[in-house]
Amino acid sequence: MSNTKGPKPPPFEPELAAILPAFAAYTPINMTADQIEKYRAMPAPSISDQIGDQPVQCIDFTIPGYQGVDMVVSVISRKDHSKPGPGIYHIHGGGMVMADRFAGAYDLVAWAMKFDAVCVTVEYRRAPENPDPIPVEDCYAGLEWMASHSKELLVNPERIIIFGGSAGGGLSAGTTLLARDRKGPKLFGQLLQCPMIDDRDETVSSRQIQGIGIWDRISNLTGWTALLGARRGTKNVSIYAAPARATDLSGLPPTFIDVGSAEVFRDEDVAYASAIWAAGGDAELHVWGGAFHGFSHIAPDAAISRAANAAREAWLERLLSR
Repeated sequence: MSNTKGPKPPPFEPELAAILPAFAAYTPINMTADQIEKYRAMPAPSISDQIGDQPVQCIDFTIPGYQGVDMVVSVISRKDHSKPGPGIYHIHGGGMVMADRFAGAYDLVAWAMKFDAVCVTVEYRRAPENPDPIPVEDCYAGLEWMASHSKELLVNPERIIIFGGSAGGGLSAGTTLLARDRKGPKLFGQLLQCPMIDDRDETVSSRQIQGIGIWDRISNLTGWTALLGARRGTKNVSIYAAPARATDLSGLPPTFIDVGSAEVFRDEDVAYASAIWAAGGDAELHVWGGAFHGFSHIAPDAAISRAANAAREAWLERLLSR
């Protein structure tokens, strides 16, 4: 399929373009609300598959979410973790409507091994069954639980980093703003992969990517409408639901943002990094030329994906060396 309505999109990087057809059957392009269940039902790697034979454990806890409703978090750590170390609080992606807490857990397993990090991943309630503010408030409740149980989890409470991609990146940004404004857990950093942060869909990139790539304009509108209903695109949307609406990005922890040049979220993510800089903050931004949404997880062996994953891990390593 191709973009027939919006401005001409940038080209896909050749190695990534060659990979795209293999994912056509699994790609949420032109996704409408009636197709959400179809994409939810698609198979995904289990946490056991992602751990493999590495000496890493995954332990589930049931904790109170927003308004006291039970939710599950999983704690992923080395089996021999024995002293307080860095904490990584993970919020999964899925367009606000799909996937579960183990989506993208390969990174958590790798960082548990490399940094002896304790990683907590949250099963927040998804839209449309649970509209805003439930998802972001669930995520904030999970962060508060992690911080308040840092002693038992063997986490250094001064070194908790929030991490999420796509919708999880947007929810991570929103949770970080909640933590700042409520004077809640003090975050050591925020790592945002291609974050979904603007419900208004007014940018050039949001209009360029339609009917192509991995996640397009129609799917994006579906995800935001599931979350916000009739409020989508109006003035009645909080900065915690759509962090791109924030006019004050001061007081945030060091931030890493990466995004592809050929995806819906490019312009809103570049603007978010710029707004952090304008507020005197610390942000590192990478825009990967010709990359589609989620490229580094979908095609991890591509040269551009290896470069992106290395850059992300290098930032994390530098941050944790402070």
